[in-house]
Amino acid sequence: MTHSYGARDGEAGDGAHHDPEAVRLDEDTRRIRNWKRWGPYLSERQWGTVREDYSANGAAWEYFPHDHARSRTYRWGEDGLLGITDRQCRLCFALALWNGRDPILKERLFGLTNSEGNHGEDVKECYYYLESTPTHSYMKALYKYPQAEFPYGKLVAENRRRRKSEGEYELLDTGVFDEGRYFDVFAEYAKAAPDDILIRLTVANRGPDEATLHLLPTLWLRNTWFSGRTGDSYWPRGTIAKTAINRLRADHPSLGRYILVVGPGPNGVHPPFLFTDNETNFARLFAISNPGPYVKDSFHDYLVDGRDDALNPASVGTKAAAHYILRLGAGGAVTLRLRLTKGAEHTPAPLDDDFDRVFADRQRESEEFYRRRSPPGATEEERRVLRQGYAGLLWSKQFYNYVVREWQEGDPAMPPPPPSHAATRNARWEHLYNRDVLSMPDVWEFPWYASWDLAFHCVAFARIDPEFAKQQLLLLMREWYMNPSGQIPAYEWSFDDVNPPVHAWAVYRVYKMAAPAGHRDRLFLERAFHKLLLNFTWWVNRKDLEGKHLFAGGFLGLDNIGVFDRSRPLPGGAMLEQADATAWMAFFCLLMLMIAGELGLEDPAYEDVASKFFEHFVAIVDAMNSLGGTGLWSEQDGFYYDMLHLDGQSTYLALRSMVGIIPLFVAALLPEETLTRFKGFAKRTEWFLKNRVDLAQHIAYMETATAGVDRLLAVPSRERLVRVLRRVLDESEFLSPHGVRSLSRAYATQPYALPGLPDATVRYSPGESETELFGGNSNWRGPVWVPLNYLLIEGLESYHRFYGDSLRVECPTGSGQLMTLQEVARDLTRRLATLVLPDAHGARPCHGGESRYATDAHWKDLVLFYEFFHGDTGRGCGANHQTGWTALLCRCIEDVARDRAAVRRAGGDSADVSAPVSGATP
Repeated sequence: MTHSYGARDGEAGDGAHHDPEAVRLDEDTRRIRNWKRWGPYLSERQWGTVREDYSANGAAWEYFPHDHARSRTYRWGEDGLLGITDRQCRLCFALALWNGRDPILKERLFGLTNSEGNHGEDVKECYYYLESTPTHSYMKALYKYPQAEFPYGKLVAENRRRRKSEGEYELLDTGVFDEGRYFDVFAEYAKAAPDDILIRLTVANRGPDEATLHLLPTLWLRNTWFSGRTGDSYWPRGTIAKTAINRLRADHPSLGRYILVVGPGPNGVHPPFLFTDNETNFARLFAISNPGPYVKDSFHDYLVDGRDDALNPASVGTKAAAHYILRLGAGGAVTLRLRLTKGAEHTPAPLDDDFDRVFADRQRESEEFYRRRSPPGATEEERRVLRQGYAGLLWSKQFYNYVVREWQEGDPAMPPPPPSHAATRNARWEHLYNRDVLSMPDVWEFPWYASWDLAFHCVAFARIDPEFAKQQLLLLMREWYMNPSGQIPAYEWSFDDVNPPVHAWAVYRVYKMAAPAGHRDRLFLERAFHKLLLNFTWWVNRKDLEGKHLFAGGFLGLDNIGVFDRSRPLPGGAMLEQADATAWMAFFCLLMLMIAGELGLEDPAYEDVASKFFEHFVAIVDAMNSLGGTGLWSEQDGFYYDMLHLDGQSTYLALRSMVGIIPLFVAALLPEETLTRFKGFAKRTEWFLKNRVDLAQHIAYMETATAGVDRLLAVPSRERLVRVLRRVLDESEFLSPHGVRSLSRAYATQPYALPGLPDATVRYSPGESETELFGGNSNWRGPVWVPLNYLLIEGLESYHRFYGDSLRVECPTGSGQLMTLQEVARDLTRRLATLVLPDAHGARPCHGGESRYATDAHWKDLVLFYEFFHGDTGRGCGANHQTGWTALLCRCIEDVARDRAAVRRAGGDSADVSAPVSGATP
């Protein structure tokens, strides 16, 4: 079956020949060489997570706060600064820093907890992922470390003081980076072989005066022995020991032996080694005796508190570091070399000229890998942004470990958790056994997988590592992840929460993107389809309570978009039929129909399943458009709304939001050739359409040039599509200079109020959330969200495939400028791309006017991919490293470059193709 989700198929295989990184990917996929054993899988934040929370009331942030992190051993993982680990997080390497002024040794990123931030939890550091290949054969990241005392208390106090109507107080606002008084700390990794990792650390003093930095490259073993458990992944204690003036030997019962070779400092002298154990400091935290004298925070005690007795003089332990003291003149820089290698304790000259050659080769291969996958029309600036976008996506792969049953029970060697602990959350998920490398939404704010986020991640991954994308999609549907009921786990704070069912879309998109026709992975598609059937059945059985094909799935990932929390019982026993939940199910149906049709090319049995999804799809569309007269469609407003049923009365929640735009995502073409090829499906379809005329009215037909008849499967009719787009493309409502807003701007001056409930109001707020609903750390009441813009663009492309040039709409509304839906899709794509591209003055909208990013040579090429963006200015909001689904901006930039190249090939003027989009800026 053919439809627009197949656009730009088979891209991921571009340039595979004579591409060393592509060869490494192939070797890893076929298990010839384990190139992905080591990677950036070390979390940026393990503290404050649900899996480390053994409290009675589920207060994860308070149970394991940042202040405990340096002293307390983690149960389920590790974290560190710009670090790496193996895929099971057995041996970890990361950086620790001290400027001589801080009250805390900097071993991990600092941020505010949900209750401390005026807009929820928020990292308060400046760090950037600059590059990574898919096998992590080359990686580069940057951390900016102030030379003044890090303002921990000031950040907490000021953000706690500020109201939600005020902006967040950021690290840049404190003045610690003024006059360039900071260090740029670059961490680079290059693999000479799968288990031979070269490490290059570069420190630059950006300030006007000499400054000193203590740099501690740290190697440690995750503590898997203190719990008292034995068996799978509960390895006994290993050791790290000094074997030479410049060598550490790490022995792990499962991973084996690794050698860390440490190069000399800039003065030619090898740094001393520090040793301790990765054990909890009970004396500091709980005022009870420590089982041993050497604990996790000993390096802090030694450096910050001056305690020489904190270190193990025997030069052995489970945590060790080299201690460089770097005195850098104004503008000075130094580079240090290290090498982590499996087994070979006596490797000759591990840091000689071959070290530089390997780095040069891996950097060149990384550049070649991304150049081959960049459209010919891409500018150098676009290529730079693309590499950072994909780097953020790849650095967000983390080791995720959470076995719910063991977490509920507690551990044999530890005090039992409170009786209420097991029932606090995730009680229905005792089967869940997570111990994998997964793509995280954000490495600090969301250091756990989220199912609908991950679906979008995989579409971005398909461009550079399609096998990983396929593996991730299948993983969430494996029996140790998916609930026996068929529900896909949402995220660790509540696996029960309902996320939009976009998994089928991601499966089909990745399937078609990963290889050209004739070479696609049918086995992957078939394996996914059978699990998706279980998930579809769960949705139908649990979320269509009255069997009317109208669904109510909770907040569906849109957090605070509604008048009230849609995932909880509604006031007065009201019942809600949701336009977005119902549209998502139509979307799910349509994708399952497409997948069944694809599988039916080789197995006719799937024709029956395709017929089932066709009929179900039409029934949902009918309910959405016609049930009770007009379903969830408001003829008066020309928009789709939720329907509220209370005390025998039915009322539209007439709030123009993304809820009413999601129905536009649902569109696909059913060509005549499909019906010709699938006789059984065609026969059942024709019978259905002839005998259910009431439902057939929702299927659009169009004669083709070959006298066949194409059918459009979509939620809105042509007339309703145009009416909704009139709102969507109105700059005073949804259309912003940088994408489609999640709520109409009309509510800025006239907030929506639900009749009869005066306190139930929704106001347009284009930036951070101004309400406590869902904790206030995200906002769907006005900002631009990239993933749903991306689906809207795909939907418009589908409509254009059917209507072609016969359908033109005003864009922007009221401008008098008519565009085809393909042109509208391209316009939206350009608007999104401008979020992270510099304008004529070097400023990127995502940075919100911070001048350093536009004018300072050490900042201007750095890009942050935020969770969402201000609905008027494009300023980044929310999590600032959400290069998970926001990595879809890479797809937008690539499309802009392709369009530019196409215009040039056609001999046209391409000047307007990539230019910043003008719009009504309030």
